[in-house]
Amino acid sequence: MTKKIKKEILQELTPREIVRELDKYIIGQHAAKKSVAIAIRNRWRRLQTSETLREEIMPNNIIMIGPTGVGKTEIARRLSKLVNAPFIKVEASKFTEVGYVGRDVESMIRDLTEFAVNMLKNEKASEVQDKAGRLCEERILDILVPPVRRGTHQELTAVIEDNAMNNEHKSTRDKFSEKLRAGELEDRIIEMDVTTSQLPAMQVFGPFNVEEMGMNIQEMFGNILPKKTKKRKMTIAEARSILIQEETQKLLDTESIVKDALERVENSGIVFIDEIDKIAGDRGHSSGPDVSREGVQRDLLPVVEGSTVLTKYGSVKTDHVLFIASGAFHISKPSDLIPELQGRFPIRVELESLTVDDFVKILTLPQNALLKQYSALLETEGVDLKFTPEAVKEIAKLAAEVNEQVENIGARRLHTIMTTLLEEVLFDAPDKYVGKTIMVTKEMVSEQLANIMKNKDLTKYIL
Repeated sequence: MTKKIKKEILQELTPREIVRELDKYIIGQHAAKKSVAIAIRNRWRRLQTSETLREEIMPNNIIMIGPTGVGKTEIARRLSKLVNAPFIKVEASKFTEVGYVGRDVESMIRDLTEFAVNMLKNEKASEVQDKAGRLCEERILDILVPPVRRGTHQELTAVIEDNAMNNEHKSTRDKFSEKLRAGELEDRIIEMDVTTSQLPAMQVFGPFNVEEMGMNIQEMFGNILPKKTKKRKMTIAEARSILIQEETQKLLDTESIVKDALERVENSGIVFIDEIDKIAGDRGHSSGPDVSREGVQRDLLPVVEGSTVLTKYGSVKTDHVLFIASGAFHISKPSDLIPELQGRFPIRVELESLTVDDFVKILTLPQNALLKQYSALLETEGVDLKFTPEAVKEIAKLAAEVNEQVENIGARRLHTIMTTLLEEVLFDAPDKYVGKTIMVTKEMVSEQLANIMKNKDLTKYIL
């Protein structure tokens, strides 16, 4: 693998830097952050070893254990963005054993590959955007000022006339080019050829899902049949967006993109398997539909262990894909997974339940903190929303209480509390509060949420 690819994949971040970046968005859970940071750094270390040893070093897959809403998914998602890695989140409970109707476990790798290809296309498209813009401008100018058709004159007078015509044409084209760049012609209507699909929407019926096999019937026939065009009238602004897309596609080297995407999946892909506890069950005591749980685990095993999965872009080896599983494990426990699968997730991290202090930090510290989000939303209406420190603490305290008394849904409880607290403000903002400052105090929080806290059936109000 080249140095360029290595840099693209890992950006050579140290574990401490990775944790520091994750701290900007996720409060607490230091043990989980530390584990994923080490796993990511080990990828960079693997790529620095000799080629013979490189293939032998396998990733240490991780199981995150903890209640919902404590940051399991967010850690994995932020991590993938940080290292620019293909990432996909799947739910283990959605998969079925081979032979049953539903999604097979290999579809996660096909989806990951599709994501990686689109990711690379977007990256390469941004690189050629300037060139595509220039080519698009030339095509629009060809419509506005069609090229001069040269005659087959032999005489000198005809040659002089042709030269004069060419000079006049160039002058006109230059004038239109200036206006086009200045944005003066955006609303002008032009007529141009637009590629249309010849195929109607098709649905394939059968014992299996063709899409799951990595094939796209529409795409297959679309590539075989000739492209059909039709003339359409539109503004230059509309034409520009269509032409830039067409020119960008022409400039992209699809073969190279697919090759790089497959390489990136194999060396830096991250699959986050949520709800793995739902397929754990109590081995030996399951009956009925639960009997397929162990079947899903057995299907999952070769993919996690390292196998070759066929996708529509080519074969993908999963040996070095990082798998991060997570589950609440309220009813089952990690030891209820089949022993072979347990062995493929050697790192186990327990995430802690969130405290009142954690809720206060979640509300205020991260770059995407909830209070910042609501303030930004109301700012669009010309409303200045502020919270006193006592109000923030009261919100955190109520969220912790509701989590204890009903069901622990972690930080997601803050969303429901905040929606209930600010319901009237959000509703009346455009009519009553434009140009005003709203200060949320502890008394306002207690008053707005008093009925909810007194009512025994809390689930009726906040879930």
